[in-house]
Amino acid sequence: MNDDSLDYIAPQEALTLDGLLRERVRRSPDMLAYRAFERQSGAWVDWLWREVAREVGRWQRALQAEGLQPGERLALQLRNSPEWVVVEQAALGLGLVVVPLYLDDRPDSVAYILRDCGARILVLADDRYRRLASALAGVEVLQRIVVLPADGETDKDPRVRGAASWLGDPAPLAIAPADADDLATIVYTSGTLGRPKGVMLSHRNILTNAYAAANLFTFDSSDLFLSILPLSHMLERTGGYYLPMVAGSAVAYARSVQQLAQDLLQQRPTMIIAVPRLFERIYGRIEDRLQHAPVQRLLFRMAVAVGWRRFEAAQGRGSAGLFRWLWPLLQRLVATKAAQRFGGRLRLAVSGGAALPTPVARMFIGLGIDVLQGYGLTEAAPVVSVNLPDDNAPGSVGLPLPDVEVRIGDHSELLVRGPNVMQGYWNDHNATYAALSADGWLHTGDQARLEQGHVYLTGRLKEIIALSNGEKAAPAEMEAAIGLDPLFEQALVVGEGQAYLAALVALNGEHWCEWLKTLHLDPFAPASLHDAHVHRLVQKRIAAALHDYPAYAKVRRVALTLDEWNIENGMLTPTFKLRRSQVQQRYGEQIAALFD
Repeated sequence: MNDDSLDYIAPQEALTLDGLLRERVRRSPDMLAYRAFERQSGAWVDWLWREVAREVGRWQRALQAEGLQPGERLALQLRNSPEWVVVEQAALGLGLVVVPLYLDDRPDSVAYILRDCGARILVLADDRYRRLASALAGVEVLQRIVVLPADGETDKDPRVRGAASWLGDPAPLAIAPADADDLATIVYTSGTLGRPKGVMLSHRNILTNAYAAANLFTFDSSDLFLSILPLSHMLERTGGYYLPMVAGSAVAYARSVQQLAQDLLQQRPTMIIAVPRLFERIYGRIEDRLQHAPVQRLLFRMAVAVGWRRFEAAQGRGSAGLFRWLWPLLQRLVATKAAQRFGGRLRLAVSGGAALPTPVARMFIGLGIDVLQGYGLTEAAPVVSVNLPDDNAPGSVGLPLPDVEVRIGDHSELLVRGPNVMQGYWNDHNATYAALSADGWLHTGDQARLEQGHVYLTGRLKEIIALSNGEKAAPAEMEAAIGLDPLFEQALVVGEGQAYLAALVALNGEHWCEWLKTLHLDPFAPASLHDAHVHRLVQKRIAAALHDYPAYAKVRRVALTLDEWNIENGMLTPTFKLRRSQVQQRYGEQIAALFD
């Protein structure tokens, strides 16, 4: 896309990420930059670009007083907010390297990352500090801990300062001598196995990726992104922070997942970026409501079916069918009402981080909401490919970005090369050597095929279950399909070396209680988790979820738990991926019993 009317900032104009901010402030000082909900006043507050610059300068003056040298590391653990941007930009403008921390990461993991990267400064919210204080006491490399918004002067740890007293007066933006290939950030991967690794990304890696992604679409100052994913996630950081800065678009920060429905209605975004789980939850809630409304269910199914046919016809993959004349009525009764729940202005929704189940994509697209599935990984800063509105193959993860090369290597592994590919892993030469070839190809670990220019993921090299009969199953895809049933919060499919597949399922407590009542069983009786009749019914529901899979990819036995699998107990990564080894270790006896 090349449109001279757009106000895009090219990488060669910005040079660095802090240079991008300076150029955006120069071009659009009085335009809306950010919007955030202020809890004290109970109102949404707007930040103009010149106001952002003023706060960045203020933080830079305080950081300079700490005597840090370019290349030293600053870690931050804040909720998505203008302050997150301000702190990072202040650090980058002084030549510091930013290390983002997941908000809900475990204390031991945070302490490990701080030691591994040698962070000198940590900026975090006061509630996070209270949770991490004991772990931080043993991180001697830290020279200063800045807490927002509370004043920590009376804290036992002399390194702690409240931001209110630590920050001084506003100051002009600092400009540190920098090169596009200087290290900008170290982003620690989620680590489904073992300790997380620090991905080293340069200014060029991120800038070129944000600019290339922006040029696939048309964005301007009238666009409003709603920030949902954590800014510690590279998808949100590149796509929901730097891309809007490139284009001059504004960003509103969602208050929480629980308040997302209200935020969509109030802020009326034109663009959202999310992981499949968000779309799956919406899909599950809708399906759950329709179970008890036969007339609405019929209209809804018709709207999705006809809308999908219209979409396929627009993509050149068939005709709209005989029922296309029904669309104006179905649009008025169903689709328009669904669009209003997203604020009524949403024109793009990107799903990334994992595969989006086809039924979910079909529902949203059938209702006229453009959901574009993409693919990326932290090591690629992170976008590798994405579908486009006029070339959208929902079963794929899209077309490679113009400056990104892809090819299929040994064992059908997807390989990636381009200016967005990382410099390597921090303090881990062996891992860097294993991930990057001598000629710059990144080993993704994902298996894929290329078809008509689109990338289709087919599995993971290390996440394939080989049954004793020689058949192979991709557990992640099956687990995603099972998770579409609102009864199931999470699922772990197992069976390596066994004659059949089994599953350990974490139940949604609310749905579980309601479902047991329909069976005239006591929802609070622990025995219900082991009731043979209940297990048979659960297996039927799982079989329905997996009806499109081959005969050998069927779950023959199940174990049930009401335990919550989350980030804090180590069952999920900070990007909500299943930590397979931790779940298997914790539930070893139950899993073993599935194959007795």
